[in-house]
Amino acid sequence: MIATVATYLPQWIAEGRRCAGPDEDALTMAVAAGRAALEDGSANDVRKVVIVTRDLPLLEGGNAPALLAGLGLSDRVEVVERVGGAPATLDALAEASEYSLVVGTDVSGAAGAGAAWTSSVGGGLTALTRVQRSLPLRVRGQDGAVHEDDDPRLQRERGLRVSLGAAGLPGKPVVLAGLSDREAAAWCEGNPPGLPTLGASAPLFALAALAERGAGGIVAAVEQATVSAVHWEPAGVIVRRDERAARELPRRRLSPGPEIKIAFTAYDRAFDAKLRWQAGQCPSCATLAFPPRLRCLGCGHEGDTVLVPLPRTGTVYTTTTIHVPVPGLASPYALAVVQLDGVDVRALVPVTDCTPGAADIDARGRLVFRRLTVRSGVPDYGYAFVPEVVD
Repeated sequence: MIATVATYLPQWIAEGRRCAGPDEDALTMAVAAGRAALEDGSANDVRKVVIVTRDLPLLEGGNAPALLAGLGLSDRVEVVERVGGAPATLDALAEASEYSLVVGTDVSGAAGAGAAWTSSVGGGLTALTRVQRSLPLRVRGQDGAVHEDDDPRLQRERGLRVSLGAAGLPGKPVVLAGLSDREAAAWCEGNPPGLPTLGASAPLFALAALAERGAGGIVAAVEQATVSAVHWEPAGVIVRRDERAARELPRRRLSPGPEIKIAFTAYDRAFDAKLRWQAGQCPSCATLAFPPRLRCLGCGHEGDTVLVPLPRTGTVYTTTTIHVPVPGLASPYALAVVQLDGVDVRALVPVTDCTPGAADIDARGRLVFRRLTVRSGVPDYGYAFVPEVVD
């Protein structure tokens, strides 16, 4: 049973579709959707996380530690990283056991993410069929370049029509994820909801839209000639959306120069505190330090500290905009010292989701999980400040 479906769209738009911001990738968007799905405090009950995407940041070493840290989950939770598009996500939802979080996220093409939290109550989703056929009209080579044979008639007639015929569905779908709205309407009954993405997140946007309508029926997903279908009954499903109004992506420049290498000792030492947004608490006097310190500034105690969660809202104490070019960083960019709510901690963080310099002193906002930079091929994740009111 699916209890909650949550969606996330980056606010930036380019060429008429949503695109990831400069500090976003598949993982940061997965975290945004996943945290929205677990907003009611279900994080402690999660037994398994499945992430489906064709844009995994790390193909070696795994993305699970950063994903779990961003979601605030135990590092012992099982994570399945599945490379795939819309049908793979629909299959993952149909196979999901209770207390699982299934996330689909897309960067290439239209960007966005969705997440579904399964529980003992909620909407029913029953697998109907899957047809897996090979018609590789669009492929990504080892060089990372996408090679596409733009033949829509071949894809329609030898791909979708043949596969849907082989699926033997008991009726027409109410929504077909993986196609443009115009293409999908020709294969669906009624008035299918418009979907902002075409990849792994598309079925989750479809379930959210149907749940808001209170509509059930056959939900199908397609990628080239592969089709998967389920029957959906949305009774009792909660829908949460993190979808801000679309804005044009600001222009910034990337300066050439030697890459700043990653220091893996510092990366390891800061990982938990930075990615889980935690401060070190002195076991003697309870003074908080972010980042954690070996020696307490309150009482002088030396030794290990206890990590405690930090608030994710705050107020800008001071801010500056950097125009000096730095290799590997797009400029201009803004930094802010943020006074966190309810604790004696100020954090230095980048400002995001607004024009550099738009967040003034005393601006209110929230901290979000973002990719701060990429060094030595490794995404360096942390938190950035999103002001409540932007220009």
